[in-house]
Amino acid sequence: MDSAQLTYSARAQRAYGRLRVAFNRRGTDTVLAVLRQEGCFKARHPRPEPGGIPETVLLNTSGGITGGDDLAAVIEAGPGSHFVTTTQAAERYYRASPASPPATIRSNLTIAEGALLEWLPQETILFDRCKLDRTLTVDMAADARFLGVESLIFGRQAMGETVQDISLRDRIVIRHGGKLILHDATRLDGEVATLMGRASTFADARAMATIVAVRPDAGDFVEPLRAALGPGLLPDHSLEAGVSAWNGLVLARLLATDGANLRRAVMTGLDILRGGAALPRVWQL
Repeated sequence: MDSAQLTYSARAQRAYGRLRVAFNRRGTDTVLAVLRQEGCFKARHPRPEPGGIPETVLLNTSGGITGGDDLAAVIEAGPGSHFVTTTQAAERYYRASPASPPATIRSNLTIAEGALLEWLPQETILFDRCKLDRTLTVDMAADARFLGVESLIFGRQAMGETVQDISLRDRIVIRHGGKLILHDATRLDGEVATLMGRASTFADARAMATIVAVRPDAGDFVEPLRAALGPGLLPDHSLEAGVSAWNGLVLARLLATDGANLRRAVMTGLDILRGGAALPRVWQL
């Protein structure tokens, strides 16, 4: 166990953060309309390149998350706007004490008529004995569009870390035009090492991701994604991928042997769904 993990598992004060960010359309531009931040949850807005997509970069100034921490974000895309929300770096969920409640993370996205919101956080790294209860909720207008990714890494293999015991509740809920089109839930409890070794679950994978896009032509991306995420992408069968589409939604599920292979696969999928547009600059650092 590294010193940072010891520091955060022993931290006495719980982290608290609230954040609201809203963008609106002004002429041909998408501009920041609201920024309210409280506690350890912050947002920064780097100047976009000419013709580039505006970005909101989320930061957790507590340096990591452990049991009992409480963070919530409200992200709003006004009519006709288009922007990207990402994170400064991978978020780390450290070991919680046995008596501690789980860390609670809530992200609520609202996408108005004709808007496109891209939710592209970097990876979530789970340490042994972490406790996490996280929900991403997306409420979209009937003609809005959404692209999102969530990635989980179970310990940093390069650091020799393994995850034996965790408590994880992770949900993605999407409503489109008032209709529920996706409720994706992951639950892992207790000693997960054996479960992750089973062929029917993780098959020894240590990283997973979900990519989802809601758009009128979602079904057109199934075959391109299946081809790009097929056996030729990564060597030695280090990636398993499945892609499906229904009700104007396309979803890809990825399992990889480690975080580096997962990131390469995620970037490949996003490149297809974003038409080759450059990822946020913080992804390149």
